[in-house]
Amino acid sequence: AGTSGLTWVIDPIDGTRSFIAGLPTWGVLIALDDGHATRLGIVDQPYIGERFGARLGPSGDEAWLARGGARRALRVRPCATLGAAVLLSTAPGMFAPPEFEGFSAVSRRCRLTRYGTDCYGYAMVAAGHADLVIEAGLEAYDIAAPGALVRAAGGIVTDWQGGDCRWGGRAIAAGDPRVHAEALEVLSRI
Repeated sequence: AGTSGLTWVIDPIDGTRSFIAGLPTWGVLIALDDGHATRLGIVDQPYIGERFGARLGPSGDEAWLARGGARRALRVRPCATLGAAVLLSTAPGMFAPPEFEGFSAVSRRCRLTRYGTDCYGYAMVAAGHADLVIEAGLEAYDIAAPGALVRAAGGIVTDWQGGDCRWGGRAIAAGDPRVHAEALEVLSRI
């Protein structure tokens, strides 16, 4: 145990199955938690040369993408309803049967659902390319950095009851609070 009150949360290969299969959606996750919230998050995509970063704090939040020597700010996109939303998740097998029923109920209401995104799905929400990530069975190292990235880009990340999920469990990450509320309405019953 340290004395700073800070905890590093690291996943050297998030998306191990994608890594094994040679798919580019795996990444290296690094987060720093101060005991109250995650303050820094990195989602590094070494395979495709993208590094997504987040800083959250009292002086404001910042999310960015660094690629090819350039850096640009990230911002989630507005999405008024699940009917217009793009939903991402790692794999249907991550859900227990009742969880999958809830996920499927949300998925049926969305415009598009795609699997196989691992940590990259959260980066796509932060970058404004997707609207929602729903997952279950997460550990702290799976969600701390990607959750910080989505929050720093203006999104919302909670567990399926609307609480803190930075230490793992079930997660809903959304770019727009309206989409989050619709998904939460379905999933909070599970």
